[in-house]
Amino acid sequence: MEKTATVYAGLKLKNPIMISSSGLTDKATKNLELERAGAGAIVLKSLFEEQILLDSSSMDKNSFPESEYYISNYLRANNLKEYLDLIEETNRLCSIPVIASINCYSTEGWLDFVHKIELAGADALELNIYLLNHSLSYDEDSFIRIYIDIVRKVRAMISIPVIVKIGQNFNNIPWFVNELKQAGAAAVVLFNRFYQPDIDLDKMTLSLTDALSNPSEVYHILRWTGIVSGTVPGIDVAASSGIHTGESLVKTLLAGASVGQICSAIYKSGPGVISEMINFLDTWMNCNGFETIADFKGKLNYMNIDNPVQYERLQFMKYISPENK
Repeated sequence: MEKTATVYAGLKLKNPIMISSSGLTDKATKNLELERAGAGAIVLKSLFEEQILLDSSSMDKNSFPESEYYISNYLRANNLKEYLDLIEETNRLCSIPVIASINCYSTEGWLDFVHKIELAGADALELNIYLLNHSLSYDEDSFIRIYIDIVRKVRAMISIPVIVKIGQNFNNIPWFVNELKQAGAAAVVLFNRFYQPDIDLDKMTLSLTDALSNPSEVYHILRWTGIVSGTVPGIDVAASSGIHTGESLVKTLLAGASVGQICSAIYKSGPGVISEMINFLDTWMNCNGFETIADFKGKLNYMNIDNPVQYERLQFMKYISPENK
């Protein structure tokens, strides 16, 4: 086993660099290039629950009687076949773990995909669940129960590990992660980076901001990785967003992550950034006398530092206090 090897959701990876679900991983040939560049695992581009609904609604269903039923079922089957082909072809070309991804917001219309995804050879399934809590009658318990219900139903249908990628819009993230663990999740990804709206002043229309992360975003990830990995045992953490260098990767591991998901760094700098991160990790481990990642993973998480309040917001007041100026 390689010195930089790690274990995530029960999967053995040659290193902790995992490529996030994105346009980088939508073709088997691209995935082979990422493996050759040094990636430890790949999360395939997501199969979207809403994509099926949008595709069928965009067709002209008035041309033939009862066409909506047939068009919807055809598109559904076609989307699934393409995704199964992507899993199978990537598995044929690559030797690293291949993780499928479903972007969903309910348990309707896609649960029958799950077993077929396992049969196609996916090593794990990442559920990218997102619900925007914008209702004035918002009930957090009901909101969270939707997530738990999805995980439990998926867990009951497959034997491969289930991973949940979550957003940051929860009042108590450690409690929520523990609930996901109890429902059967083997790992969580902290966090999903959603598109953010902007306003075009000239056109007076909504637009989208840059979808790529920046290096400063890793600090927020470090806080919650350190807290979750220290307070919720028995579930692995993938740090995601803001990992652009080997330094930031090592920091997430020290905070307790098992892997770091990268995407924007490759878009900005190319696949060569993967080997740069691995080389930094290897050199840093040698300099500090670590033989394996397990020797230092979580060394600086919430439970393993002398003053865990450093991970909490109150530390900000200490930082700006007169004695620290």
